[in-house]
Amino acid sequence: MPVAWYEPRVLTRVDHLVIAVEDLDCATDTYRRLLGLEPSWRGVHPDAGSANTLFRLANTYVELLAPEGDAPFADFLRDHIEQSGEGPLAIAFATRDAVATVAALRERGIPAPDAASASGRESTTGVVREWKSAVLPPLATRGIPTIVVEHLTSADALPPARPIGAIEAVVNAVDHVVIMSGSADAVIALYANALGLRLAFDKTFPDRGLRLIFFRLGGLTVECAVPLGDGALPADGDDKIWGISYRVGDIRAAQTRLTAAGFDVSEVRKGHKPGTSVCTVRKETHGVATLVISQEADD
Repeated sequence: MPVAWYEPRVLTRVDHLVIAVEDLDCATDTYRRLLGLEPSWRGVHPDAGSANTLFRLANTYVELLAPEGDAPFADFLRDHIEQSGEGPLAIAFATRDAVATVAALRERGIPAPDAASASGRESTTGVVREWKSAVLPPLATRGIPTIVVEHLTSADALPPARPIGAIEAVVNAVDHVVIMSGSADAVIALYANALGLRLAFDKTFPDRGLRLIFFRLGGLTVECAVPLGDGALPADGDDKIWGISYRVGDIRAAQTRLTAAGFDVSEVRKGHKPGTSVCTVRKETHGVATLVISQEADD
């Protein structure tokens, strides 16, 4: 059973998803067209040696992160991209008190480091955002960089991404993030028992060769897919963030917009979740498996 956490130790939402990219300008243009949104932020982290673009959505934000400069973190990003390619890098969870949450994680068996202060500066306006965060040890999070973050500046410092075009055709939120894993028991122990996310769904689909386990937090689903049979992954291997599913108001309007923007988009089809329709963006997403989803309109 998930541990019963209380404020201020609780994780409140998926704060953001990090995508490692080689060329920030190129990736920013891609995601501007993909999401149908203007970026909320173009920033730099001078001490870390990185630069980023942020798109704030209704329930989280998406961060494109690129190396810039000669700092150790820049070298880490370059090495990661060279070895693994561009794609999903990390998942960050928000808390109202990073110090208390770190203490709670240690009680649950995760050797979390002390939370450290950091900041970022917006390149055009000069606005500074500050936060405290702790990057959990990869051995404790099955290889996925996992961050606990407490924001110290107002949410107004990161404005919502502004729609480009018809509101029903652009992305408004992340529906779910998909993690591929070799061990159902291990992901339940991590996300439900240690991190305190609500275990909302756990079912095996023999015809699809998958066991799907959903964890819910702040209106977003962390979906862990565990392949079965011939497709099984090593139980003791690293997990991997595989893809992101984005919500839109009108799937057909979104498909038309994406096609016009130059993306290779599938036909609209019924989603696995009852009452939904989906389409797949098949490439040119900087290494992220990408699905677009909407609730079907009532007849």
